[in-house]
Amino acid sequence: MRYETVGAAGPRVSAVILGCGNFGGIGSPAQFRGKGDNRDTAFAVMDAARDSGISMFDTADAYAGGDSERWVGEWLASRRAHGEIALTTKVGGPVEFGSGLSGEHIRRAIDASLARLGVERVELYLAHGPDDSVPIEETVGAFEELVQAGKIGAYGVSNVDAGQLKAAADAGSPVNVQNGYNLFDRLGQAEVLKACADKGAGFTAYSPLAGGLLTGKHRGGESYQAGSRMALRPPELTDLTMERAFEALPRLTDIADGHGVSLTTLALAWVLTDPNVTAAVVGPRSAEHLRPLVAAADLQLTAEQRAELVVAVSAN
Repeated sequence: MRYETVGAAGPRVSAVILGCGNFGGIGSPAQFRGKGDNRDTAFAVMDAARDSGISMFDTADAYAGGDSERWVGEWLASRRAHGEIALTTKVGGPVEFGSGLSGEHIRRAIDASLARLGVERVELYLAHGPDDSVPIEETVGAFEELVQAGKIGAYGVSNVDAGQLKAAADAGSPVNVQNGYNLFDRLGQAEVLKACADKGAGFTAYSPLAGGLLTGKHRGGESYQAGSRMALRPPELTDLTMERAFEALPRLTDIADGHGVSLTTLALAWVLTDPNVTAAVVGPRSAEHLRPLVAAADLQLTAEQRAELVVAVSAN
């Protein structure tokens, strides 16, 4: 495993970050609570992640109605792992007392998150998405207060465009952007990646495998596996399930075979070897699924090899 510092002043993290959005549910929507990993599976995944050298877990207050944070906290306590694992959590999604990025909501939300996680401080606190109803100065001001209070080490933003990042950077000192980024969803992030470089912010990629599409386990014309993200959340993944994407999978698999690795490993390595990417957030559904993901941190792709993969997905 290799490690990088997030931005100019963020925490040092493993190249592969464990995403905990599957714990107890599938992300934030209430209708998917109970459809994700159960507690025992979540604990097994966290055990395997720590054993693999992963040093940061990523969660959010809205995931599974707070159960994701709660289970991470229970695992940390049971494994006495507080000094080994850094934490990212997020604010702004729907929780029992509301949502959004007002200063009042942020101050209340961090205390609730810290209580569920069983810690006094999280290393990185992210705005889960933009809130146009609140001035960015108010949001960033609240984050700065939390840094001064010692409740967070640093803060950042998620699901933003380049203009929104620049506005946050003009108002304060965000150290990180967390956006979706993968071989099938790359062009939209070019300006954001450039803005991160210009502002000295890190970039952590979520959905680096396009919701499981880049594992190669889904094929065009086939039904999605029961319980998978593709089956449970088709609306948000519709743009990734086009015929073009499915037609690219055999070409990508051939390239992966040439490297002697799985498509999962190759696709994640493409993300991790982007010089503007700090780390990638992965959400394996089992401890076994973690192995090819961790292997990606050790696969170094040259610029020419990365370009070959882009050609493979653009050839249709």
